[in-house]
Amino acid sequence: MILSLIFCVLEKKEEKMNQKTYEVPIWEKINLTVKEAAEFSNIGINKIDRLLQYPDCPFVLYVGRKKLVKRKKFEEFLAEQTDI
Repeated sequence: MILSLIFCVLEKKEEKMNQKTYEVPIWEKINLTVKEAAEFSNIGINKIDRLLQYPDCPFVLYVGRKKLVKRKKFEEFLAEQTDI
């Protein structure tokens, strides 16, 4: 019984190791999480979150209650700014 349980656990572990995971690079993503946008732009999470709260923010995308950052619009916004 215990031996079969061990084999079952080992098989599951091997399956996970064999599964290929593909992570899309940040610069290829259409939308970013706030954390990804912070890493991408070298701007703090809190500052980005405050920018997303503005009513006329051009780069916010709501998915339910979750806020995402439209990467291209965010890049355009940053290119136009001298300070934030």
